[in-house]
Amino acid sequence: MTKLFLIRHGPTHAKTMVGWSNLPADLSDKAALQRLSDFLPKDGIVVSSDLLRASATADAILGNRIRLADDHALREIHFGDWELQSFRDIEAHDPDRIRAYWDTPGDVHPPNGESWNDITARVDPAIDHLIATNSGKNIVVVAHFGVILTQVQRAKRITNYETFSHRIDNLSVTSINISRTPWALEQINHIP
Repeated sequence: MTKLFLIRHGPTHAKTMVGWSNLPADLSDKAALQRLSDFLPKDGIVVSSDLLRASATADAILGNRIRLADDHALREIHFGDWELQSFRDIEAHDPDRIRAYWDTPGDVHPPNGESWNDITARVDPAIDHLIATNSGKNIVVVAHFGVILTQVQRAKRITNYETFSHRIDNLSVTSINISRTPWALEQINHIP
């Protein structure tokens, strides 16, 4: 049986749109990291985004698991010109686009950034490759809010808009049984 365990990286505490900026995660809550590591399958293989907040989180929960190389394709949504700006600041100068970005996700994108369709087109093949090359294994993917939501959408077969209604907390686990067709979402946003 092949299962995906999608982990959101540790918190950055940023109150802005953080996509491809390489902010570190706050990994000071050692007890939470240990609970997360203990919850994950001991025979899992671990891969992460190449952004520091995800790769450091992966290293912190690794234990004796096998660690694969970081994957650029598992990065967060690229927010382009909105990067590191607050929602309020973006809304002040680009109100129609930011509302459309969240209310009608699809092809709407930040200036010089990615749309929802863009991130899905980037992440889905990366996940498919992980599954194809690690069939029958437990795959632990340490990534980001947007990356995890792309796979929630695939498993639940829901619209873009419905996908954005899900909460994905830092250090949470979303697990998907991909041995079955269609994929079965087993838990979402579970905090061990």
